[in-house]
Amino acid sequence: MNTGTGGLDQLSPFQLKDRLIRYARAECVSGAATHKFLNAGRGNPNWVATTPREAFFLLGQFALAESKRVWDEWDIGGMPDAEGIAGRLDSFLSSLATSPGSMLLRGAIDYGKSELGFNADAFVHELTDAVIGDNYPEPDRMLTHAERVVQRYLAKTMCEERPPPGAFDLFAVEGGTAAMCYVFSSLRENRLLHTGDTIALGTPIFTPYIELPRLEDFAFPVVEIAQSRMASDHHAWQYSDVEIDKLADPKIKAFFLVNPSNPASFAMHPATQQRLVDLVRNKRPDLIILTDDVYGTFAEGFRSLAADLPRNTVLVYSYSKHFGCTGWRLGVIGVHQENIFDERIAALPERDRLALRKRYGSLTMNPDGLKFIDRLVADSRDVALNHTAGLSLPQQAQMTLFSLFALLDRDDAYQRRCRQIVKERLGALSKGLGLDIPEDPLRVAYYVDLDLAVWGRQVIGEDFAHYVAAHHAPLDLVIDLAQRHGSVLLNGSGFEGPPWSVRVSLANLDADAYEAIGRDLKAMAQQALEEWRRSKGPQR
Repeated sequence: MNTGTGGLDQLSPFQLKDRLIRYARAECVSGAATHKFLNAGRGNPNWVATTPREAFFLLGQFALAESKRVWDEWDIGGMPDAEGIAGRLDSFLSSLATSPGSMLLRGAIDYGKSELGFNADAFVHELTDAVIGDNYPEPDRMLTHAERVVQRYLAKTMCEERPPPGAFDLFAVEGGTAAMCYVFSSLRENRLLHTGDTIALGTPIFTPYIELPRLEDFAFPVVEIAQSRMASDHHAWQYSDVEIDKLADPKIKAFFLVNPSNPASFAMHPATQQRLVDLVRNKRPDLIILTDDVYGTFAEGFRSLAADLPRNTVLVYSYSKHFGCTGWRLGVIGVHQENIFDERIAALPERDRLALRKRYGSLTMNPDGLKFIDRLVADSRDVALNHTAGLSLPQQAQMTLFSLFALLDRDDAYQRRCRQIVKERLGALSKGLGLDIPEDPLRVAYYVDLDLAVWGRQVIGEDFAHYVAAHHAPLDLVIDLAQRHGSVLLNGSGFEGPPWSVRVSLANLDADAYEAIGRDLKAMAQQALEEWRRSKGPQR
């Protein structure tokens, strides 16, 4: 194995990935790699939800016809007219051959009328005007009908169809990554967190949650709430009671977690979730929680912390993984209408309230009454550009159609197939490794985090594990995989995971590729084993 990391251990795993890709491609071009280039380093799924996209493009055709109906001069059209537009969409769809996209549009309008009480013309006009993209977002936080649809989608997918009383206000944003940046910034700007405050992170965790607190603007000391629970011979990737109980410390102002987790890809155990709920209700009603639930749709019976602790929790959700739409940049931030954020802003010292009145005074005659969710919107455009805030309307139209597609899928056939895809790939990886990966009902399997040190201790023994640790750097593993085999994985240490762990994305390659990656890992383990045996000299 290579032992010179050349400072690569200082890079985020996603920046390191780019270097590994160059290594792997070079080896594949030269013919030195054992197979073609395989990149299992990023969680971009290689499937796409086709029906809601087909509905989007059909809606676009209708919207263009509506534009030309209003004004058709050379290449100039007009803004679609709301009066009678639902009937015209019905006629447009009737003129087409039946297709999944047209059926979804029909079902979507019926659902809006029957289930959500929408006026048909108002709903169709919002979708049509949105897909044309001829207006600024209004309301800027989220379109009115779109918000109602997404609220219902989140109630189904994030709350087990049992949302808490009241409602979540939603802010449509440019994916989960934008949501993180906006939430971090607004918590600080509104004096809910201060530079130097201590926060907790559920580790291992998606690297921006590790990197953002270190920035000068935040400088948040971090307490790790580790997924440290072990089963008999492998990581259970769950929080122990001792780890959860760290949150009782009042110096910890906020807890940020990804659930189901990244890189481990496990949903939080229900007993652990209940322990956390009880702790917050009884000991830490002031604790701020941010839960990033992008992988929730891959977990059977998933229930977000936002459903159980709505007053304390900011919900971040992204459509990117489930619908295969990372390029669309679709996400939402959810804040319950009854929350500690508004209460704590109202209770700030007069000096802080005066500063916030000045910050938001150009937006409203009553800046004290501006809700935290609306402050998020304003902060996303540095307040001064609030009048141009909001996610682009074509993006909101596609988000609405994705949500309606899931709501109308009564048997959850698409969701069940997505779960099956990643589990089939996990099986292929296991076959290539020649090892059984333990089954666990809480395993989501969008990723798998393999700790080779635990494997070495369990299968070979402590002496072998000590030898490898003494003679190699953990980063050697991913570097050698790229250089010798043309496979790209991410180092688990970059996620604050175990040093000898690697994260394999099960989303972006076909099943046979994961079997090949499993064989690569097995070959590297065999190489390390032979090296260790040689170091011990001739055996008698």
